[in-house]
Amino acid sequence: MPPRSLDRTRAALADFLRQRRERISPAQAGLPSAGRRRTPGLRREEVAALAGVGLTWYTWLEQGREIGVSAAFLESLARVLRLDAAERRHLFLLAHQRPPAESGRTWCIVPPLVRRLMDDLPLRPAYVLNLRWDVLAWNAAAERVFGFGACAPGHRNMLRMIFLDPAMRERFDGWEAQAPQMLASFRRDLARAPDDPTLLELVDELECAAPDFRQWWRQHDVQGVCTGIRALRLDAVGTVRCEHTTLTADEERHLRLVVYAAVAGEPGSAAFEAWLASGSDARAPAAVY
Repeated sequence: MPPRSLDRTRAALADFLRQRRERISPAQAGLPSAGRRRTPGLRREEVAALAGVGLTWYTWLEQGREIGVSAAFLESLARVLRLDAAERRHLFLLAHQRPPAESGRTWCIVPPLVRRLMDDLPLRPAYVLNLRWDVLAWNAAAERVFGFGACAPGHRNMLRMIFLDPAMRERFDGWEAQAPQMLASFRRDLARAPDDPTLLELVDELECAAPDFRQWWRQHDVQGVCTGIRALRLDAVGTVRCEHTTLTADEERHLRLVVYAAVAGEPGSAAFEAWLASGSDARAPAAVY
């Protein structure tokens, strides 16, 4: 009979811990050199001491025995073994059967490949948001639709524009229905970084400056990633219905690529795409915030 899944997981955990222990030198762990060693890296007793647990207990863990571990210990062990973010997550999944608690953070650098991808979508308005909903980069189509370049860099935040910029409010046909949905999606992101001062400052600013924001924010509605159909009102072509979705551009840094596409076959879609194509030679600004 093949071993149970948990047995295989414990064996993988044992191998993972041993290999990561053997790659850390005493000097990297802040320990004095003790001459030649028979095995590479740290000894089990050194890892146990640095992590604040008994040698027997740690040995059992590295041997793959069926023992429980706390999240606090795994955090300490990840520090001792100098694990990066991906290795830390792997350790938690092997030993704890669930990923670690990870506090989100705002990030303001867009990978060059994401910029190239957006530039290859001349008929699809696309832009990149971070966890705070700052608009970090956009393509020429998004510039024609949303006019991000006219907004001061420090104020180029999607949530702020939705509630404080009259032109952006006009852009969304049926704003009274769409804005609360977007706000409920932002609340989900705030929960990932509840102590981030930049997010809290944004919320405080909008509560003071936007009565609609204050009313809807205090209803505590939450929803998943924004996706579906939105109607955009444009002077050049009238109202056009667009499908929109949010794609993960960088999961660790919470960067999302938002893409709009006119609903195929609907009145106004062809005119919308022709209008975008007529300005396709215009380049959007570089990825800056």
